[in-house]
Amino acid sequence: MNSAGSSNPILSACLTVGYGNKPPILQNAELEIRRGEVLGLIGQSGSGKSTMAMAILGLLDRRKVQAQGQITFNGCDLLKAREKELRTIRGRKISLVLQSPLSSLNPALKIRTQLSEAWHAHAAGSNTDCEQAIRTALENVSLPATDEFLRKYPSQMSVGQAQRVLIAMAILHRPELLIADEATSALDVITQSEILELFRSLNRSTGMAILYISHDLASVAGICDRIAILHAGRIVEQGSTAAVLTNPSHEYTRRLMAAMPQMPRATVAQAAAR
Repeated sequence: MNSAGSSNPILSACLTVGYGNKPPILQNAELEIRRGEVLGLIGQSGSGKSTMAMAILGLLDRRKVQAQGQITFNGCDLLKAREKELRTIRGRKISLVLQSPLSSLNPALKIRTQLSEAWHAHAAGSNTDCEQAIRTALENVSLPATDEFLRKYPSQMSVGQAQRVLIAMAILHRPELLIADEATSALDVITQSEILELFRSLNRSTGMAILYISHDLASVAGICDRIAILHAGRIVEQGSTAAVLTNPSHEYTRRLMAAMPQMPRATVAQAAAR
């Protein structure tokens, strides 16, 4: 599949989210993710990036949060879906990778147990099917699919390995959309580069769309086909990575780029080539 994705969106959203009487975190924030593409969602801390992710996954507390608008995924409005329906989508068709792998994994359980529980939560196959899915997922994220590795606890792995385990867990059921929420911010520069390349490789090999959420414009530039800029609760600019990097149209985008270290020309050229 073309990694740039087709023009047919897998998900489109127009979302307003507020907490009590406070000003809305998101206000008519419009977002579109095309099939097979990597879309970067950029914004400063507190801009509502994670709120957008939680809304897509149906993880906002509806008793405390007022969410209005629509989030259409394969024809289904996720904002109107019941929890039972969301459970058939969350973890199977839409998966999530968070930023702190050692906090996200259960320190008391072996890796095999955690991957097995994640698989059985969304499938009714046999243990043999589960084992095969686990080993395939580990191979896809360049981890050893061996009994020795599966017997490890999270504390026995590096942060980079733990993040790859989380990614393996997220792709067990070959989701159509993967949400990576600041998934490299806790990693050193070398490991971050490896994980970014892994996301890009998974996108190319499986056709899985990825929503890559970050405050780091340079990392987004390295792997994303398009960029959406979130500011003051709204998507203020959205376009191809090359267009946004070379000719930003919104003042906030220009200020954001000015505040970043000078990006290597190769990074910009790489974005333009996609």
